[in-house]
Amino acid sequence: MPRFMSLIRVDEQNLPSQAPDPDFDKRMGALFEEITKAGVMLDTAGLAPTSQGTRLTWSGGKVSHTDGPFTETKEVVGGYAIMQVRDRAEALEWTRRFLEAHPEHWDVTAEVREIQEGSSELPCP
Repeated sequence: MPRFMSLIRVDEQNLPSQAPDPDFDKRMGALFEEITKAGVMLDTAGLAPTSQGTRLTWSGGKVSHTDGPFTETKEVVGGYAIMQVRDRAEALEWTRRFLEAHPEHWDVTAEVREIQEGSSELPCP
């Protein structure tokens, strides 16, 4: 069965100031319980803010680094999920349900991509 990664993107410069509704944790907990019992969820986590991160760049035969926050980037990866599902449609369905569990006033984007098995080469730009 294929594995998919869902990259959860947020705008760190425009995070919601209003707290989530009281049922948010309950909805998210129920979804995570369901996806785990279904044997779909392999791993998931939120990521620390970019202010605590460092970017490494390979260019011109040299490695450089930049400490966060990365203000030039509007959307950043705020979390991820790795799922093992029957197909892309199932990965999209679980991700849609994850997004719908969030409060309406939040802006959250998810990018769903299949994990390429057995390939040690990175795709060329």
